[in-house]
Amino acid sequence: MRRSPTGAAPFFVIVDNRRVDASSPSAAPAPGPAPAPGPAPAAAVPAAPAPERLARRLAAPVGTLAAVVAAFAYAGAVDPNEPGHYPVCPLLKLTGVLCPGCGGLRSAHAFAHGDLAAAFGANALAVLGYGIFAVLIAVWLVRAVRGRAWRPALAALRPVYWWGIGAVVLAFTVVRNLPFGAVLAP
Repeated sequence: MRRSPTGAAPFFVIVDNRRVDASSPSAAPAPGPAPAPGPAPAAAVPAAPAPERLARRLAAPVGTLAAVVAAFAYAGAVDPNEPGHYPVCPLLKLTGVLCPGCGGLRSAHAFAHGDLAAAFGANALAVLGYGIFAVLIAVWLVRAVRGRAWRPALAALRPVYWWGIGAVVLAFTVVRNLPFGAVLAP
Protein backbone atom coordinates (compact mmCIF):
# COMPACT_ATOMS: atom_id res chain seq x y z
CA MET A 1 0.00 0.00 0.00
CA ARG A 2 1.40 3.36 -1.00
CA ARG A 3 1.76 5.89 1.80
CA SER A 4 1.23 9.62 1.47
CA PRO A 5 4.24 11.97 1.95
CA THR A 6 3.10 12.57 5.54
CA GLY A 7 3.20 8.82 6.25
CA ALA A 8 -0.57 8.46 6.71
CA ALA A 9 -2.56 5.82 4.91
CA PRO A 10 -3.97 7.00 1.58
CA PHE A 11 -7.43 8.54 1.55
CA PHE A 12 -9.49 7.96 -1.59
CA VAL A 13 -12.39 9.96 -2.97
CA ILE A 14 -14.58 9.42 -6.01
CA VAL A 15 -14.38 12.20 -8.60
CA ASP A 16 -16.29 11.86 -11.87
CA ASN A 17 -16.80 8.14 -11.23
CA ARG A 18 -13.05 7.63 -10.70
CA ARG A 19 -11.20 6.70 -7.54
CA VAL A 20 -8.67 9.42 -6.74
CA ASP A 21 -6.00 9.50 -4.04
CA ALA A 22 -7.00 12.53 -1.92
CA SER A 23 -3.53 12.81 -0.37
CA SER A 24 -1.90 13.68 -3.69
CA PRO A 25 -1.83 17.28 -4.93
CA SER A 26 -3.65 16.32 -8.13
CA ALA A 27 -6.66 15.12 -6.13
CA ALA A 28 -8.47 18.41 -6.35
CA PRO A 29 -10.80 18.56 -9.31
CA ALA A 30 -9.75 20.84 -12.12
CA PRO A 31 -11.51 24.19 -12.09
CA GLY A 32 -14.18 24.52 -14.67
CA PRO A 33 -17.86 24.08 -15.21
CA ALA A 34 -19.54 21.37 -13.17
CA PRO A 35 -20.90 18.47 -15.14
CA ALA A 36 -24.48 18.92 -16.23
CA PRO A 37 -26.99 17.02 -14.13
CA GLY A 38 -28.54 14.14 -15.93
CA PRO A 39 -29.01 10.42 -15.82
CA ALA A 40 -26.24 8.47 -14.16
CA PRO A 41 -23.96 6.48 -16.42
CA ALA A 42 -25.18 2.97 -17.12
CA ALA A 43 -22.33 1.40 -15.17
CA ALA A 44 -23.25 3.27 -11.98
CA VAL A 45 -26.81 1.86 -11.82
CA PRO A 46 -26.87 -1.87 -11.06
CA ALA A 47 -29.21 -3.84 -13.22
CA ALA A 48 -32.13 -5.56 -11.52
CA PRO A 49 -31.73 -9.33 -11.32
CA ALA A 50 -33.59 -11.17 -14.02
CA PRO A 51 -36.68 -12.95 -12.72
CA GLU A 52 -36.47 -16.70 -12.63
CA ARG A 53 -38.25 -18.45 -15.40
CA LEU A 54 -41.44 -20.27 -14.51
CA ALA A 55 -40.02 -23.65 -15.51
CA ARG A 56 -37.11 -23.23 -13.12
CA ARG A 57 -39.38 -22.16 -10.25
CA LEU A 58 -41.67 -25.15 -10.81
CA ALA A 59 -38.89 -27.73 -11.15
CA ALA A 60 -38.60 -28.62 -7.45
CA PRO A 61 -42.31 -28.77 -6.54
CA VAL A 62 -43.28 -30.61 -9.72
CA GLY A 63 -40.36 -33.02 -9.29
CA THR A 64 -41.38 -33.71 -5.70
CA LEU A 65 -44.98 -34.22 -6.72
CA ALA A 66 -43.93 -36.56 -9.56
CA ALA A 67 -41.84 -38.67 -7.16
CA VAL A 68 -44.73 -38.99 -4.69
CA VAL A 69 -47.20 -39.84 -7.46
CA ALA A 70 -44.77 -42.49 -8.76
CA ALA A 71 -44.43 -43.96 -5.25
CA PHE A 72 -48.22 -44.10 -4.83
CA ALA A 73 -48.58 -45.62 -8.32
CA TYR A 74 -46.08 -48.33 -7.40
CA ALA A 75 -47.78 -49.00 -4.05
CA GLY A 76 -51.11 -49.10 -5.89
CA ALA A 77 -49.83 -51.51 -8.53
CA VAL A 78 -47.90 -53.88 -6.25
CA ASP A 79 -50.17 -55.13 -3.48
CA PRO A 80 -48.45 -54.99 -0.06
CA ASN A 81 -50.94 -57.56 1.25
CA GLU A 82 -49.23 -60.22 -0.90
CA PRO A 83 -46.14 -61.61 0.85
CA GLY A 84 -42.70 -61.13 -0.69
CA HIS A 85 -43.22 -57.78 -2.42
CA TYR A 86 -42.01 -55.52 0.39
CA PRO A 87 -39.71 -56.04 3.36
CA VAL A 88 -41.24 -56.75 6.74
CA CYS A 89 -41.09 -54.05 9.43
CA PRO A 90 -37.97 -54.91 11.46
CA LEU A 91 -39.47 -53.61 14.74
CA LEU A 92 -42.58 -55.74 14.26
CA LYS A 93 -40.54 -58.79 13.28
CA LEU A 94 -38.10 -58.53 16.20
CA THR A 95 -40.38 -57.31 19.00
CA GLY A 96 -43.96 -57.76 17.85
CA VAL A 97 -44.56 -54.02 18.46
CA LEU A 98 -46.30 -52.02 15.74
CA CYS A 99 -44.29 -48.92 14.80
CA PRO A 100 -46.04 -45.71 13.67
CA GLY A 101 -45.37 -46.66 10.06
CA CYS A 102 -46.74 -50.21 10.20
CA GLY A 103 -49.58 -50.48 7.73
CA GLY A 104 -48.37 -47.43 5.80
CA LEU A 105 -47.91 -49.33 2.54
CA ARG A 106 -51.30 -50.99 2.88
CA SER A 107 -52.72 -47.55 3.58
CA ALA A 108 -51.05 -46.10 0.47
CA HIS A 109 -52.31 -49.05 -1.61
CA ALA A 110 -55.89 -48.53 -0.40
CA PHE A 111 -55.58 -44.74 -0.83
CA ALA A 112 -54.34 -45.19 -4.42
CA HIS A 113 -57.40 -47.34 -5.11
CA GLY A 114 -59.72 -44.75 -3.54
CA ASP A 115 -60.68 -46.90 -0.55
CA LEU A 116 -60.38 -44.34 2.26
CA ALA A 117 -61.97 -46.60 4.88
CA ALA A 118 -59.36 -49.30 4.31
CA ALA A 119 -56.63 -46.65 4.20
CA PHE A 120 -57.69 -45.30 7.61
CA GLY A 121 -57.95 -48.84 8.94
CA ALA A 122 -54.41 -49.67 7.85
CA ASN A 123 -52.75 -46.50 9.23
CA ALA A 124 -54.79 -43.45 10.19
CA LEU A 125 -51.67 -41.37 10.90
CA ALA A 126 -50.39 -42.01 7.37
CA VAL A 127 -53.67 -40.81 5.85
CA LEU A 128 -53.41 -37.66 7.95
CA GLY A 129 -49.88 -37.24 6.56
CA TYR A 130 -51.19 -37.60 2.99
CA GLY A 131 -53.60 -34.73 3.61
CA ILE A 132 -50.90 -32.51 5.13
CA PHE A 133 -48.60 -33.26 2.21
CA ALA A 134 -51.37 -32.40 -0.29
CA VAL A 135 -51.88 -29.00 1.35
CA LEU A 136 -48.14 -28.26 1.51
CA ILE A 137 -47.49 -29.23 -2.11
CA ALA A 138 -50.46 -27.12 -3.27
CA VAL A 139 -49.12 -24.08 -1.40
CA TRP A 140 -45.64 -24.72 -2.81
CA LEU A 141 -46.95 -24.93 -6.39
CA VAL A 142 -49.10 -21.79 -6.10
CA ARG A 143 -46.24 -19.78 -4.63
CA ALA A 144 -43.87 -21.04 -7.34
CA VAL A 145 -46.31 -19.99 -10.08
CA ARG A 146 -46.67 -16.54 -8.50
CA GLY A 147 -42.89 -16.16 -8.23
CA ARG A 148 -42.82 -15.96 -4.45
CA ALA A 149 -40.24 -17.70 -2.34
CA TRP A 150 -41.59 -20.59 -0.33
CA ARG A 151 -40.32 -21.51 3.07
CA PRO A 152 -41.94 -24.72 4.22
CA ALA A 153 -44.21 -24.19 7.17
CA LEU A 154 -42.69 -27.20 8.89
CA ALA A 155 -39.24 -25.60 8.79
CA ALA A 156 -40.59 -22.54 10.60
CA LEU A 157 -42.11 -24.47 13.48
CA ARG A 158 -40.73 -23.75 16.91
CA PRO A 159 -39.31 -26.68 18.89
CA VAL A 160 -42.41 -26.90 21.08
CA TYR A 161 -44.48 -27.84 18.01
CA TRP A 162 -41.97 -30.52 16.99
CA TRP A 163 -42.22 -31.96 20.51
CA GLY A 164 -46.01 -31.88 20.16
CA ILE A 165 -45.86 -33.75 16.84
CA GLY A 166 -43.54 -36.31 18.42
CA ALA A 167 -45.95 -36.72 21.35
CA VAL A 168 -48.86 -37.36 18.95
CA VAL A 169 -46.83 -39.98 17.05
CA LEU A 170 -45.75 -41.61 20.31
CA ALA A 171 -49.32 -41.65 21.62
CA PHE A 172 -50.53 -43.16 18.35
CA THR A 173 -47.86 -45.86 18.60
CA VAL A 174 -48.65 -46.71 22.21
CA VAL A 175 -52.42 -46.74 21.76
CA ARG A 176 -52.34 -48.92 18.65
CA ASN A 177 -50.33 -51.52 20.58
CA LEU A 178 -52.79 -51.68 23.51
CA PRO A 179 -55.89 -53.92 23.51
CA PHE A 180 -58.39 -51.01 23.45
CA GLY A 181 -56.51 -49.41 20.52
CA ALA A 182 -56.75 -52.46 18.29
CA VAL A 183 -58.89 -50.42 15.91
CA LEU A 184 -55.72 -48.43 15.03
CA ALA A 185 -53.69 -51.57 14.32
CA PRO A 186 -53.43 -52.69 10.68
